[in-house]
Amino acid sequence: MDGTTPSDTLGQPDRATESPYLVRRDYARAVGRVISVNGADVHGLLITETMPGTGVPLMPPGLQIGAIVRIATPRSAVYGVVGALTVDDPAPNAADSELREFEIQLLGEAVHSGDGQLGRGFQRGVAHYPLLDEDIFLATPDELAHIYARPATSNVRVGTIHPDNILPAYLTTDDLLGKHFAILGSTGSGKSCSTALILRAILEDHPHGHVILLDPHNEYSQVFGETADVLNPGNLQLPYWLLNFEEMIEVMIGRGRPDMQTQAAILRASIVAAKIKFIGNKGPTDHITVDTPVPFYLGDLLGDIDHQLGELDKPENSVPFLRLKSRIEGLRGDRRYAFMFSGLVVQDTLSTIMSRLLSIPVDGKPVTIVDLSGVPSEIVDVVVSVVCRMIFDFALWSVPAKALPVLLVCEEAHRYVPRHAETGFEPTKRTISRIAMEGRKYGVSLCLVTQRPSELSANILSQCNTMFALRMSNERDQEIVRRALPENAHGLLSALPSLRTQEAVVVGEGVALPVRLRFNDLEPENRPRSASAAFSARWQNEDRGRDFVTETVDRWRQQTRSVI
Repeated sequence: MDGTTPSDTLGQPDRATESPYLVRRDYARAVGRVISVNGADVHGLLITETMPGTGVPLMPPGLQIGAIVRIATPRSAVYGVVGALTVDDPAPNAADSELREFEIQLLGEAVHSGDGQLGRGFQRGVAHYPLLDEDIFLATPDELAHIYARPATSNVRVGTIHPDNILPAYLTTDDLLGKHFAILGSTGSGKSCSTALILRAILEDHPHGHVILLDPHNEYSQVFGETADVLNPGNLQLPYWLLNFEEMIEVMIGRGRPDMQTQAAILRASIVAAKIKFIGNKGPTDHITVDTPVPFYLGDLLGDIDHQLGELDKPENSVPFLRLKSRIEGLRGDRRYAFMFSGLVVQDTLSTIMSRLLSIPVDGKPVTIVDLSGVPSEIVDVVVSVVCRMIFDFALWSVPAKALPVLLVCEEAHRYVPRHAETGFEPTKRTISRIAMEGRKYGVSLCLVTQRPSELSANILSQCNTMFALRMSNERDQEIVRRALPENAHGLLSALPSLRTQEAVVVGEGVALPVRLRFNDLEPENRPRSASAAFSARWQNEDRGRDFVTETVDRWRQQTRSVI
């Protein structure tokens, strides 16, 4: 995002006196030799020196997990990352007679030019493999600067490269957004801040973007300031007639209700009749189905249910009709559902709704935050389903030459696309799955953010071509991430349990090669509201009285939430 390149920040004489990374390592001296080559996995034998007078072996400075090393081949220089350090048959006390080995996962290579000199370019993947007994060297700062060079295409800077935090870390914008990405990490690992930082970095360079962020806990409203439009139940307009039939059943009948199938048949017929009545003589009606997004009056819907009820021969069959009517009338009178069922005037506002949801025109607000924290829990899945479905359908029916790419960010993604088929809301899973599999064709990108990757649909996670893996302590979560990432990143993934806050292993199309990085700092006012309660501070004094309880109970009853 700034104008510097890696060569501007590394390898200069004045920096050499400041950084032990540049001073203490003898890059001309081999740190090991190749003893095994198995595809992209290379094993090396460490070349160690001993501490004078003690015989204790010394590790080569800079050789650690995550370090980048170089090995010559007949036609290139290959580069890899150190994934493991071991001692073969260790002695009771450290001794120079021990065999010390390390594992390397190859990442890419620089091929010799026509004059036999090593080319300056670095390319991912390896075509030429090292031979046995080849020397292994630590990559020099200049080599690292070229490996992690700023991409020639559109990019943003988000942090620095581990372990020295000197080299800037870049993401390739089009590859990141165009091929979906996931941000995975345990609670407290910096997941929400990382999400905010990445989005802010991208939007600083692309102020006319279109980002829709599903925020289940009202964390992000302060992150983007005046550049975000925050939609919540107080200002969100999502009229009931936008729901498809499955969503209607979920809201107006509910799962597992008595006579569910009978009520669904009654509801289907009444919805179609109400939609046709709304159109009247204003246009053709032969295209109207139960799923067509056409407005209709709830009064007409209830009237048709009454009409069907009046045609019954047996009064005992009236129970499903009465239950359905009671549920719909209850929804219409419940203020929690006002964003969906309020208003006596029904108008075709689909264009207005889509314009605000997608920020078209942007008008300085490229981010739309859908605050789900105040949405009744029993219909949160329905709201997510409707929003995601409308985003995809809008992109699907846009003229390709005029289509605007959109990024959909799903916080707590495991809630909407769970791993197990019997959990979650099927229409939501189906819609997000369709975006994951087909969204690239229509300019809809997906960002999945979750603290439990083991509970996320494996099929949808596999569609994310860039992954940011932050600290994870759960073994199942780590295993899911390992399965989803390429073999040459497994050495970096061994560090997942010990990553510090703000650190991540990044793998995929959005980076030049697998890398461990530290994200830049976010200003306090731009951080998500995701901090845990300060128990030690708030439990020091009795600073709440009975008025606090009364005030909270009043908000509870009136269904009004504070954003502070």
